[in-house]
Amino acid sequence: MSQPWWNLSRYCYDGPEYEARKRRAIFEPPVLSIKEVHAAVPRHLFEKSTWKSLFYVGRHLALSIAFYVFATRIDDLTRSFCAFCGCADQARALVSFALWINYWFWQSVSFTGFWTLGHECGHDALSPVGWMNHALGMVLHTFVLTPYFAWRITHRSHHKGTNHLERDETYHPVTRKDLKLPDENVATSMDYKEMIEETPAFTLFKMVIRQFLGFQLYLLHNRKGNPKYPPGTSHYKPSSKLFKPEDRNAIIASDIAIGTMLAFLGTWIHWTSFGNVWRLYLVPWLWAHNWIVMFTYLQHSDPTIPYYRGRGWTFVRGALATIDRPVFGWIGRIFWHGIAHDHVAHHFFVSVPFYNLPAVTEAIKPVLGEHYNYDSTPTIYALWRAFTQCVFIEPEGDVVFFKNQQGKALREYKFSAAQSQTNTTSEEVFE
Repeated sequence: MSQPWWNLSRYCYDGPEYEARKRRAIFEPPVLSIKEVHAAVPRHLFEKSTWKSLFYVGRHLALSIAFYVFATRIDDLTRSFCAFCGCADQARALVSFALWINYWFWQSVSFTGFWTLGHECGHDALSPVGWMNHALGMVLHTFVLTPYFAWRITHRSHHKGTNHLERDETYHPVTRKDLKLPDENVATSMDYKEMIEETPAFTLFKMVIRQFLGFQLYLLHNRKGNPKYPPGTSHYKPSSKLFKPEDRNAIIASDIAIGTMLAFLGTWIHWTSFGNVWRLYLVPWLWAHNWIVMFTYLQHSDPTIPYYRGRGWTFVRGALATIDRPVFGWIGRIFWHGIAHDHVAHHFFVSVPFYNLPAVTEAIKPVLGEHYNYDSTPTIYALWRAFTQCVFIEPEGDVVFFKNQQGKALREYKFSAAQSQTNTTSEEVFE
C-alpha cells in the first residue's frame, strides 16, 4: 500500500541502487576501454537533425511564453475568482500568492530548460551546422545570464577531466588539510565534531546560498572551481587562466551579450517597475539556478562515487564517475531534456543530441555492467544526503571517496596491479 503524499518518509529513503553500491564497499575501478563502449552504440544515434532540434527549442519557447502570459493575467484571474467565490481581502492575497508561486515554479523549470538547451549547443549537439549551435547557444544562455562561450570552454574542459582532482573544473571537494583536520590515523571523533559538525539550520542556510547563488559565484570568481587558478579568476575576464589567448574574442562576445541582456532588464525596469521585473523574470531566474546547481551537483557528488588523481584516472573512469538520476520524473525528461536522466551516456558521447541519449543509455548498459551508476533516491533527499555526507576527501591517494562529518567513507579503494590501465581517449568521442 502506497504512503500518503504528506508522509515525509515517502520522500526520504536511499534508492536500492545506492544501497547496492554501498554493499560493494571495496571499490574496483573499471578497466573498460572506450572502444568497447563506442562499439555498442548504433551509428544512427550519432546523427543530428537541425529541424528536430529547432522543434524542441520552439516547443520550449512556446511553453515559456504561455507561462509568461499566464503571469500577466494573474491580477485579473484573482479578481474574477474572488468575485465568483465572494472571497475576503485576506483570501484574495492568498489566491494571488498561490498563483504567483505556481508561475514561479513552472517558469523556473522553463528557464532551466533554456540553459540545458544552451548546454547542448555548447557541445555542438543540436545541429551539424557549427554556426547554428553557436547562434542558438548564445541566445539561450544569454537569456538566463550565462556567458555562452566562456562557460562552453570550461565545461568542455570538465568533460576532458571529469572527477580528476588536478584537471576537472568544477565542484572540487575540500580536503582534510583544507579543514585543518589532524591526520587520519590520529584524528578522534572530537576532532571531527569540533571542526566540521554543524547544526541542521546552519547546514540548510549554506545549502540555500549555494543553490541560489553558487553558479553565478562560480562564474564571477571561480567559487568551488579548480583551486589551481589564481585569485581573480573569472568567466567574464578574457585574460583569465581559464582560457587560451585565442579564446579572447569569444569571451568578449559573451560579455557583450550579457551586457546587452542586463541593459534590456534595466530598460524593462525603467519602463515598468522593479517589482514587475522581479516577479516576471528575476524570481524564476533565481529558482532556475537552484535547479541547475541541484542536478549538476548530484551528477558527480555522491558518497559512493570516486574522485581520482594522477595515474588512477582514465577517460572511461571519469565518465563513469557520474550518476543517472530520474530528477523530477517527467519534468526533468520533458523540460530539462533528460540532462540528469542520461548523464552517463552524455559523458561518453557529448555530441549525441539529447533526444537520442535514452537509446544510447540502453545500448551501453550491458557493456558497463555494475559500473553503470543509477540512483532512484528521491531528488531532494539525495541532495540533502550529498550535502551532509560529502564533506571532505583525503589529500592523497589515486582513488578517494567523500568522507562524512565523522570522518568515515562508505567505500574504499585497494590497489591491484590488474586494475592498472592506460588512459585511452579519443577527441572524436569527448569533443
